Amino acid sequence: MKMYDEKHLKNVVLIGAAKSGKTTLAEDMLFEAGIISKRGTVEERNTVSDYHEVEYERGNSVYATTLHTEWRDYKINIIDTPGLEDFSGELVSSIRVCDTAVMLLHAYNGVEVGTELIWDYVDRYNKPTILAINHLDHENANYQQVLDQARQFFGSAVTVMQYPVNQGPGFNAIIDLLKMTMYRFPAGGGKPEKLPIPAEEKEQADVLHNELVEKAAENDDALMELFFEKGSLDEDELRQGLKIGMMKHQVFPVFCLSARNNMGSGRLMGFIDNVAPSAVEMPPEQTEDGKEIPCDPAGPTCLFVFKTLLEPHIGKLSFFKVMSGEVKAGQELYNEKGNTTERLNQLFIADGKNRQPVERLRSGDIGCTLKLKNTFTNHTLNEKNFTAQVDPIHFPPPKVRVAIVAKNKGDDEKLGEVLAEIHMEDPTLEVEYNRELKQVILHGQGDLHLAVTKWRLENVYNMQVEYLPARIPYRETIQRPAMASYRHKKQSGGAGQFGEVFMKIEPYYEGMPVSKEFPVRDTEEIALNWGGKLVFNNCIVGGAIDTRFLPSILKGVMEKMQEGPLTGSYVRDVRVSVYDGKMHPVDSNDISFKIAGMMAFREAFHQAAPQLLEPVFDLEASAPDVMMGDIMSELQTHRSVITGMDSGKASQVIKAKIPQAELDKLFASLRNVTQGKAKVKAVFAEYAPVPPEVQKKLSEEYKKVEQQNGQH
Repeated sequence: MKMYDEKHLKNVVLIGAAKSGKTTLAEDMLFEAGIISKRGTVEERNTVSDYHEVEYERGNSVYATTLHTEWRDYKINIIDTPGLEDFSGELVSSIRVCDTAVMLLHAYNGVEVGTELIWDYVDRYNKPTILAINHLDHENANYQQVLDQARQFFGSAVTVMQYPVNQGPGFNAIIDLLKMTMYRFPAGGGKPEKLPIPAEEKEQADVLHNELVEKAAENDDALMELFFEKGSLDEDELRQGLKIGMMKHQVFPVFCLSARNNMGSGRLMGFIDNVAPSAVEMPPEQTEDGKEIPCDPAGPTCLFVFKTLLEPHIGKLSFFKVMSGEVKAGQELYNEKGNTTERLNQLFIADGKNRQPVERLRSGDIGCTLKLKNTFTNHTLNEKNFTAQVDPIHFPPPKVRVAIVAKNKGDDEKLGEVLAEIHMEDPTLEVEYNRELKQVILHGQGDLHLAVTKWRLENVYNMQVEYLPARIPYRETIQRPAMASYRHKKQSGGAGQFGEVFMKIEPYYEGMPVSKEFPVRDTEEIALNWGGKLVFNNCIVGGAIDTRFLPSILKGVMEKMQEGPLTGSYVRDVRVSVYDGKMHPVDSNDISFKIAGMMAFREAFHQAAPQLLEPVFDLEASAPDVMMGDIMSELQTHRSVITGMDSGKASQVIKAKIPQAELDKLFASLRNVTQGKAKVKAVFAEYAPVPPEVQKKLSEEYKKVEQQNGQH
């Protein structure tokens, strides 16, 4: 493999909503550069980038796939990404390490809600962006309408580089405004014929070319002076101005494609070569503590691992970008986070499942290596005495959850190991071993994300699993004061057990005045691990209960608070005052007072108007205007309270509060009523009382379970 000058290394990520044509464009780019001899198709399941079995099964990309081309003395690394929100972890890590994003827009569907989601990540990392309007051969293609939508969404930075002459089923010609040439493609696509711009297009082309010149000039003072002096700019000056504008996020060049017919990809690649910035021209990478890592081949070796993949028969593959210096096969590098030295025995350039060994890679390049022991996604590998830690990828928080069990109980331990492996590959799938709910809970990006995970468990790991509804972490509290006492007495020959406790319990709130009903000798305020507080007052006078037994009473109360009397949920925000009791000189001990304290608390709790609380989330749902009515209807069906509305770039945003018990169901129903076009995010807000009928139902269910278990 030829070593390329760092300015001749380009890293591009193909992004866009599902079915916008990213994988097909990647296939065109590899074919045009001679990396493959025949173009595959998604339908025939023979593309280079969709090579996993689950992708064959589903007919769309699930993984981001690294590829490369060598084109006219340039090396272009390409990452083809999934277009579905459920696989946004693959998307964000790819955007993070590439230097230019190519955003595909469907010539009929235009700017979709999926496009808006993807753009959030591009915008966050401020990546230079090319807009490629694809499917111009579609029978309903409407270039101008999509261009108008793009301008409305992306703003004035949208800059026309090309427009189609004859969109629709007969599409085969593009006017290029940088080269002021018409490209006409043969029937099978590929290399176009360069022709003068037809007379009937000349006026429009001249107007758009002048707009392009002005756009390029306004990004640089020296170019602006040249423009005023000459009245125009030559092609090299235009390229320079466009590159500056792209890096400032003030120019998003628009290209025309029919990826399916291999029309336009070569010209797009030429622009990536000549104009899109290389890693060395981009702002330096940032470390976790805000320092800079210049992309310098002469600098210290620094690699950033952005993706981990477990491949059958191969093992762990680590994909990295060389942030600084050069890395050589056999080199040893230190991983501070893994506290380990790793030897990179082999280096590869990957094209899907095909891997080409190389001896070295230099700053700005993307490659992979095998079987690193303690290095995972978001880890940095440095040469000795260099300690930079690259700022990590911030993955999107999960949106849906489900409990998982192995159908074969003997597989429980293996399931834990396999889920840890899957999380290592996919940090957006979080695994929680929840003691409170007594469940293993998977948190994912959507129902499809969880469905693919289940498919992998069953088809790759040969484990039969079942998804169950994830339980809700309810809380219990009280609404009024109550008093109770309990005498624990047990005699069984020899020393017995005796303890009697009188207590008052009250709802607790911050700033609550000190109790005046009983003299408070001592107060313990406990911030509970599950939220809220317990305030425990010792109000014993005259030695009715020895002070040494108070911790046992508190222990009994705390145990009952971990399994509340109403539904077995954690109890919070209660003030307990122990004001009287009785001891026995021989039979009183810690266990007696622990039981007496627990039972007195239980009795008082039932008399204190117990209240069940449920977790409530702040929710934002965005979708096109026409879907707002359906979304509002669904929200109201799921016990939501609408709190406001707002306008997004290409959509309306509804804000609401929704109970967690309804949230998991809502994601599925919104996806159905909006055909997947709604973007939903939810963040925990507070605990709030459940409706009386819900409390009654849950309490009765708990009593039945208690009775079945023989508890009283």
